[in-house]
Amino acid sequence: MNISMKLRTSPIKRKQTTKFSINKSSLNKRKRQIGKSRCKVCCCSVKWNAEFDFPKIWEELRNENQLCDGIVRCQDGVVFNIHRIILSAVSPYFRALFTNSINRDKKDIKESNLGISSQTFRIILDYAYTGRCAINKSNVFDILKYADQYGIISIVQKCCRFLLDDLSPTNCLQILKFATQYFCNKLIEQGNRYVLQHFGEVLLKNECFCDLSGPLLVQILSDDYLNVKSEEVVFQAVQKWINFNISERKVHLLELLKCIRMGNLSYGRISKIAHWPLLQTDSACTLYITDILTIINDVKEVEIDPLNTYLSRPRIPYDIVFSIGGWSSGSPTSFIETYDNRADRWLISDKSDVVARAYHGMCTYMNNIYLVGGFDGNEYFNTVRCFNPSNHTWSDCACMYYSRCYVSVVLCAGKIYAMGGYNGRIRMSSVERYDPLRNQWELIPSMQKQRSDACAAVLNNKIYIVGGFNGQEVMNSGEMYDPLVNQWTYIPPMISARSGVSLIAYSNSLYAIGGFNGYTRLPTMEKFTPDLSTNPGWIEISEMLTPRSNFGTVILDGCIYVIGGFNGSTTVNYVEYYDVDLDEWMEAASMNLNRSALSACVISGLPNSKDYSILHYKPKEPQENDEG
Repeated sequence: MNISMKLRTSPIKRKQTTKFSINKSSLNKRKRQIGKSRCKVCCCSVKWNAEFDFPKIWEELRNENQLCDGIVRCQDGVVFNIHRIILSAVSPYFRALFTNSINRDKKDIKESNLGISSQTFRIILDYAYTGRCAINKSNVFDILKYADQYGIISIVQKCCRFLLDDLSPTNCLQILKFATQYFCNKLIEQGNRYVLQHFGEVLLKNECFCDLSGPLLVQILSDDYLNVKSEEVVFQAVQKWINFNISERKVHLLELLKCIRMGNLSYGRISKIAHWPLLQTDSACTLYITDILTIINDVKEVEIDPLNTYLSRPRIPYDIVFSIGGWSSGSPTSFIETYDNRADRWLISDKSDVVARAYHGMCTYMNNIYLVGGFDGNEYFNTVRCFNPSNHTWSDCACMYYSRCYVSVVLCAGKIYAMGGYNGRIRMSSVERYDPLRNQWELIPSMQKQRSDACAAVLNNKIYIVGGFNGQEVMNSGEMYDPLVNQWTYIPPMISARSGVSLIAYSNSLYAIGGFNGYTRLPTMEKFTPDLSTNPGWIEISEMLTPRSNFGTVILDGCIYVIGGFNGSTTVNYVEYYDVDLDEWMEAASMNLNRSALSACVISGLPNSKDYSILHYKPKEPQENDEG
């Protein structure tokens, strides 16, 4: 119990003394304790949260206006009859007010005039009598303000929880500003993180962006965790903020300009920035840009260490691609690589699983990665392994009913589905579903066709699966499973038969990419939009740069990435991505290991995303006996 609480709950008994001595060390220790007790603790801290049972009789007495012994008059003139003891039970403010604990020689106060609206006070009163608090977007700020003033910590916590759940690009800056006024440290931390992670949307949608102070904007733009697809977005932020009030804000221009990591932009992009008229009228900024262009031009043929050069230091990615397992050099592997899309580099992880596997399925749930089934060259697995990237640990999950390699795996409505595959004897049509919360598998209706080496995706809470091999032929057919009716139905067939295909959902359409048609590996891609009113079936769109089958596919930065695979003669480590808006394929950095039959996924917003970025990566030191 802190000192302030002791002063309120027990009278001080003074004892007369004629002589006393002071121990300086004890006195200094006491001063430090008093100082600590006066520091305000985070209002939304968990340790403040105490559950309390609210007797129903309280609400009945209030509704019947019985045994009321106090009055509260709000600023709009509305009067509430209250029970002082009930308000005192939830609020230290009202306890001190009504018990007159400060001026003990005076009578207790029974009436109070408050500078609060009756609408807001009624909500606080509801909580005092029932424990219920009707918080919504229109009243949360007022409720938090007065709950903090009256010391009703439980309401403050409810408000903070509501605001945390309500964070969006349009309101995060307002919430962050408000949280700083009330020592809501958790809300401040989450608000800061949200602004960094969704900065592009905040820049476009938040009306309060231009109200940021210069120092706060510098802090945001210089942060390693700022999630921007390109440093051009940082320049756009600087330009928008300065243009809002040029006469007062141009003094910040050079400092803000230095937040842009121009080493990650091309020479042409930097030259375009240099043509901003406001920059050309500022001699210091013009000199800075000239120096940057000179440096980049001089070292463009030299490899720069991004860790030691701020100009080319990459941001920490918000989205991390994990590439796990697969077939390489004639055997399966448990190898993990992660892709840092801000540095365009694949990094080798030292947290590989103990189980090597290929032709497995993989999906993510609650920031955990689940590896399902697969093949190690001898055994067909029914096992499931879970990797937690937040703490770098592996664990076993419940086994499937059947062993499955070449299995198709998706997550739909919080459940993991394993469809078809090969058990070492037959190609399968059976389907089972896993509940991660219960750690339990269950069988559901089988597909209409046997399929191994097919691929599945989820769109609008329905599961689609296409292609595959049935033991006799490569197929072009597809099916859809609706969990609400627990039934499989056919969808229009693809243009090409494909096994080892990748199917991925993006922007209300399905994309079937690559695969093997029974004769050759395919570079082609087909698109299907399941809109019954205008459905033309599958249509062919741009081809990949490299034909491939049995590769990983993810959505990253609004593009479709294809990773590794088999090109018909060898496993490859090539990575390329498809820009849907441009209808164009482009190359990305290659993996460190050639492999096919791998699986890939994306996890966003990891608290330790730096662990999987180039800023954390430390290349192995060469050993004395290493050659070369």
